Amino acid sequence: FPLSAQFSALPHCGSSGLAPAGQRYDRVVDHYENPRNVGTLDKNSKKVGTGLVGAPACGDVMKLQIEVDDNGKIVDARFKTFGCGSAIASSSLATEWVKGKSVDEALTIKNTDIAKELSLPPVKLHCSMLAEDAIKAALADYRLKQHDDQQEAASASN
Repeated sequence: FPLSAQFSALPHCGSSGLAPAGQRYDRVVDHYENPRNVGTLDKNSKKVGTGLVGAPACGDVMKLQIEVDDNGKIVDARFKTFGCGSAIASSSLATEWVKGKSVDEALTIKNTDIAKELSLPPVKLHCSMLAEDAIKAALADYRLKQHDDQQEAASASN
């Protein structure tokens, strides 16, 4: 099914995901209105890891992909999210933060850091948790592809 940051106008998680009446979370609004790194990478590439996670309670779905160079550095990241503004903002920020990091460094990104950076209200913390889960899932997929590659190489040399 197609995922798109643009679907965020649909009500998910009980509200638009932006901010309670009278309050403005500038970082969330910025990432929501101007999401960074929306799109996809080649999921069949051995250098690309794909994470697809969801929150059944509210219907948010997040797909995050990373591309890793030969030195283990994340050189690109893309996302597509079906969900509220806070979910889109969390995805967008996550792609910005993983770029330039090693695979191990990217694993240190925590949902609490994402939530703090975006000033997410408590009711939206699950959005930052999804972003952390998506990063971990993409990294796990990438590592699995690398492991499979090593096994194929070992089998070919025997």
